[in-house]
Amino acid sequence: MSGRERLQKVIAQSGYTSRRKAEKLITDGKVKVNGKTVTELGIKVHPDDQIEVNGIPLEKEEPVYYLLYKPTGVISSVKDDGGRKVVTDLLPEVKERIYPVGRLDFNTSGLLLLTNDGDFAQLLMHPRHEIDKVYIAKIKGIPTKDKLKKLESGLRLRDKGEWLRIKKQRIRSVDRKKNKTILEITLNEGKNRQIRRMLDAIGHPVEKLKREQYGFLTLGHMKPGEYRELKPHEVKRLKVMALKNVK
Repeated sequence: MSGRERLQKVIAQSGYTSRRKAEKLITDGKVKVNGKTVTELGIKVHPDDQIEVNGIPLEKEEPVYYLLYKPTGVISSVKDDGGRKVVTDLLPEVKERIYPVGRLDFNTSGLLLLTNDGDFAQLLMHPRHEIDKVYIAKIKGIPTKDKLKKLESGLRLRDKGEWLRIKKQRIRSVDRKKNKTILEITLNEGKNRQIRRMLDAIGHPVEKLKREQYGFLTLGHMKPGEYRELKPHEVKRLKVMALKNVK
């Protein structure tokens, strides 16, 4: 790193946390530079400056990037106050301080990215960068075409008055005997429990949900709980894709 950089950027690049969370740590008085507490976000630091976060000296880590097949029953976090299993428990050999890029619900399985690169995580999670994510949902009942079109045109949900919509959907299969449908849904946003809430709203609750694809990345032949490191060209392609999709 040559010259001075914003403090929150340096913290994010260290792998400690995302830039947004680093900003909160600063404003909360949890960060020291050369022994002095800093609470202003505009401050810039030099490579030789000594930075402490929560009393721990900051060390620069090499960026790492992983793709995990998250099983159900695991929290998309690095810790849980209730003692439940978290996604980083599934990567015990990784020594860097990685964390998930976005999240998948406790009962949702599928493709999840983890990294210690705060800028990379922020780039992919920023709402202006529309990266398609494909989900497979097993739902109760057999929805009509009109109901499915509502998912694409958008719904205002009663619980929070939030306007939600999906990019596209298609039926993969229908089991009339069991009254079940397998639905493929593509999102380019990611509101909290979006798919489950939208399908509840049209009267077809989700029984199982899996994220099958993130941009061009797929699970391939991976099994739940397995992970692999992303290849350099995959990381580069994700960054290019995110920047290309700026609204």
